[in-house]
Amino acid sequence: MSAPSAGPRIPLWAVIAMGGGIIGISLGIRHTFGLFLTPISQDLGLGREAFALAMGLQNIVWGLSAPFFGAIADKYGAGRVVVVGAVLYFAGLWLTASAGSEQDLVLAGLIIGLGVSASGFTAVLGAIGRAAPAERRQTALALASMAGSIGQFVALPYAQVLIEGFGWVTAMAAIAITAGIMVPLAWGVAGAPAAKADARAQTLAQALREAMANPSFLLLTAGFFVCGFHVVFVGTHLPAFLADQGFEPWLGALCLGVIGFVNIIGTYVFGRAGQFREKRLVLSWIYLARAVVFALILVVPLNVPTVLMFATAIGFLWLGTVPLTSGLVAVLFGPRWMSMLFGIVFLSHQVGSFLGAWLGGYIFDAVQSYDIMWWLSVGLALLAALLHWPIKERPVEREAARAVG
Repeated sequence: MSAPSAGPRIPLWAVIAMGGGIIGISLGIRHTFGLFLTPISQDLGLGREAFALAMGLQNIVWGLSAPFFGAIADKYGAGRVVVVGAVLYFAGLWLTASAGSEQDLVLAGLIIGLGVSASGFTAVLGAIGRAAPAERRQTALALASMAGSIGQFVALPYAQVLIEGFGWVTAMAAIAITAGIMVPLAWGVAGAPAAKADARAQTLAQALREAMANPSFLLLTAGFFVCGFHVVFVGTHLPAFLADQGFEPWLGALCLGVIGFVNIIGTYVFGRAGQFREKRLVLSWIYLARAVVFALILVVPLNVPTVLMFATAIGFLWLGTVPLTSGLVAVLFGPRWMSMLFGIVFLSHQVGSFLGAWLGGYIFDAVQSYDIMWWLSVGLALLAALLHWPIKERPVEREAARAVG
């Protein structure tokens, strides 16, 4: 099976592999930033809120730009978008390595937000969704998302070794160079989509109106806010939280690595589950399970085994939401404008990400504790479970089809 594009014909397995590699590098790098919170804050003489604000703004820019990069990828192909993203990513990471103030960190965060937006889930999953036939689409999305999880697992020890061996400045510069690998991988998702008939049947404006009038799309968008809040709060603040409890820095890095490794399994398992069970129900169960896990970290005595059990549990539930959520977008509206519509859903995710990163730092600086954030994570998880339950998981009826009828 080959990807339908105006460029060279590429086997579906290569589209998945190279697209997954792009997601793996982009998201893998993004998940290392929690390791830099303490050394950057200490070296620059800043509180945790400064770094958390930069990370929060990064996620807001990521989300705000996702629909636009998605629309460009839908119309002209994801390859060019990924190349632009890789260049921006490099620039933002390099600026972070040379930062000397909070303003530098904030500017770098804004640039990185644009870079990860163009090179992350939004453009790449849309390209894969169009490349795969309908009966294989959910599996293809699960495999690509799983590759992204592998990137997280590899990137965390890679960054930790660099930080411990050479310091955070050199480590950040090396990671910036690593981001450049995404440029040649962009060939795998290059070429303009060849769905010209679909383009005539539904314009971008029509797709937007159709989505915004659909209650299930709005519920899906609201629920994905919670996923962003959870993963960025944990990814940014877990190492510092564990250090506050008296654990050595290696445990925070190990936990993020465990999350990344178990996430590989969880992403594939939940992605595949969406092929045999209603995706909305699988999503509800994921959020219910997260509520239990977050509550346990507050009531169970913390030691190395229990901390690692927490990392294992939350890792299994980590990014299994992505293939399910993107798959639901494809089920509801088809693959033609999938990147743009998933970008809108992802904007909600990134608003949650901003609050998870920034609010964690703000509340800690105010009360010197993360307890409020953990309980807030429990409550939001329960809310997300309720929001996904009433979603109607079936294709929408096109306005053109109703007019003909």
